[in-house]
Amino acid sequence: MTAVALFGAGGKMGIRLGKNLARTDFEVRHVEVSEAGKERLKTEIGANAVPADAAIAGADVVILAVPDTVIGKVAANLVPQLASGTMVVILDAAAPYAGYLPERADITYFISHPCHPVIFNYGGTDAELHDHFGGIAAPQGVVNALMQGPEEHYELGDRIARAIYAPVNNTYRCTVEQLAYLEPGLSETVCASLLTVMKQAMDEVVKTGVSEDCARDFLLGHMNILAAVIFGEVQGVFSDACNKAIEFGVPALMKDDWKRIFERDEILESVRRIT
Repeated sequence: MTAVALFGAGGKMGIRLGKNLARTDFEVRHVEVSEAGKERLKTEIGANAVPADAAIAGADVVILAVPDTVIGKVAANLVPQLASGTMVVILDAAAPYAGYLPERADITYFISHPCHPVIFNYGGTDAELHDHFGGIAAPQGVVNALMQGPEEHYELGDRIARAIYAPVNNTYRCTVEQLAYLEPGLSETVCASLLTVMKQAMDEVVKTGVSEDCARDFLLGHMNILAAVIFGEVQGVFSDACNKAIEFGVPALMKDDWKRIFERDEILESVRRIT
């Protein structure tokens, strides 16, 4: 049986992962230092936390479900204690891409990050429709990167990913650098920023006297159909008026050189800021 040590097991992400791992045949050892986290483990999973040294003894896989800002510190203390051949799973590419993982050639570093359920969610159950984060009911994609380690370890990492983020419909393999382009580049720097601007724009319309409910329905409804057309979910074309608005709107809202955020140096700087 594959032994998995889950660090940060009592945190928000650790609880999510622990619940899914409890439904597998992996032997799971939960590591949590805070008293509040230990209590959550007991209450929500029915598990007891174990000391770190006991958890890693004979462990095949170590999962770091800890914030990006502390991964470097945690890994620096933990990795030297691991047995040769151990796989370390990190849930985000930021710290690995920024170079915060200790150098050790005889262990595997595997990065896995969820795509989250897509907005075009055709799930038939209420639970699927309301699972926006993923890992509960709605299928999602997962992106994996084998940073270092033997090629045969990829299959184990993929099994871990499919377990912790279940239900999973697809897994995609890429490099650590490509994962950094996806996040923070595409998902946070671009998508989260533009969605924040859209909410701010909605608030400006509300200031004119339009009710918030009206503005919200109008924005999210148009977001639905516009996104469906732009991303090819449905076949359709925009009206001449809409195309004219886009022709004016993009340069009014975006700097001419905005795509420089996808230059390698900018991606690395963005990663360093968040770690």
